[in-house]
Amino acid sequence: MKKYDVCVVGLGYIGLPTALLFAKSGKKVLGYDVSADTVKEVRNGEKGKNEPNLNELLKECIQNGGLTADTTPGYADLYIIAVPTPFKNERQPDMSYVQKAFESVLPYITEGSAVVLESTSPVGSTVKYICEPLKEKGFMPGRDVFVAYSPERVLPGNILHELIHNNRILGGVSEESCRIIKDYYKLFVEGDIELTDANTAEMCKLTENAYRDVNIAFANEMAKMCQAAGINAWEVQKLCNKHPRVNILSPGPGVGGHCIAVDPWFLVSQFSDQTHMISTGRMINDSMPDFAVEQIMGILGDTDRKISVLGITYKPDVDDVRESPVLKIAEILNQKGYRVAIHDPLVARGRFSNADLEECLKDSDMLLLGVNHKAFLNLDLAFVYSLMRSKIIFDTRNFINKEKAEQAGFEYYLLGCGYQKTN
Repeated sequence: MKKYDVCVVGLGYIGLPTALLFAKSGKKVLGYDVSADTVKEVRNGEKGKNEPNLNELLKECIQNGGLTADTTPGYADLYIIAVPTPFKNERQPDMSYVQKAFESVLPYITEGSAVVLESTSPVGSTVKYICEPLKEKGFMPGRDVFVAYSPERVLPGNILHELIHNNRILGGVSEESCRIIKDYYKLFVEGDIELTDANTAEMCKLTENAYRDVNIAFANEMAKMCQAAGINAWEVQKLCNKHPRVNILSPGPGVGGHCIAVDPWFLVSQFSDQTHMISTGRMINDSMPDFAVEQIMGILGDTDRKISVLGITYKPDVDDVRESPVLKIAEILNQKGYRVAIHDPLVARGRFSNADLEECLKDSDMLLLGVNHKAFLNLDLAFVYSLMRSKIIFDTRNFINKEKAEQAGFEYYLLGCGYQKTN
């Protein structure tokens, strides 16, 4: 059977870009995924169209043979495990994908192979799900097979650039594991590669995102206080940030994506007695869709109304809807009896009842700005006004210009500023 330099297990948001960068560096790469549809998309050069430069690099690597995609694994010198780690019941991390992924490649691992777990994982996962099965197979991890944990630190919408330029943590189970696997990553990583042990690297990944989540929660709690006080949270944020040692983040309708909205719960599930602030921050951010709906209901009252939602991804200018707080808002509004129409130019029509802009706005009673996509930056307010029945805007991102909206004849409301018009 053919042997590859690198086998990347999981061709998702992280696995595919990582496979392509190894292929671009001159390595022969096998991209292995259990999804036949994903493999077909990769083979046809159709994956990653909304990620800058990714689709072009994919077509190049498929055409020159640098990347092979398949639904079965193969022999390789280096295995990268980049599969999902979602929740299961009671917000517990579901490590079954990692476990099954490694079990599928274990028969192909030989002495001298290297294995890197990149999936977000609880502390101790590299030892439990990689090293222990290797021992059962007769290998000595860190000596016969080199093992490490190396989490990604990227933002969707700029993944290739950040994989190359961001600093990286590499936690090996031995010094030799660190040395050998670092040489692989240096093929494309231009940032610093910091070496540590696997448990520390796992803790770093979770702690980084928990830190960000707690800081967002502070901003969102500030928004709730400001609404109660009848003042503008965004004005408070701007003025407070004039202080040389204060940097309050922007509030919003919640936190989404597979990292910040998920990783803190991994820590809470494993260290419940030591994570009071982290769990509180997570609950604050999870409460924001309900907070937004309370404001919307206070404005509209009667539930026999149509609401037009612009943007449903978890952050601007990406097509990723995982854990999207705006989708949660739409679901709650539907449950309350409102008629909800959704328009997002980055999400395929037909998914989540996505409508075109005119269809979405026609006879609407409220425009709900959910995501601040660049595509909405120059929204034609006169056109919007002509389509809507009730001329109301509710902005969750402080994105639509208030003065222009009111000049166009709209009532303008802003998340975190109470129900009254802001002044």
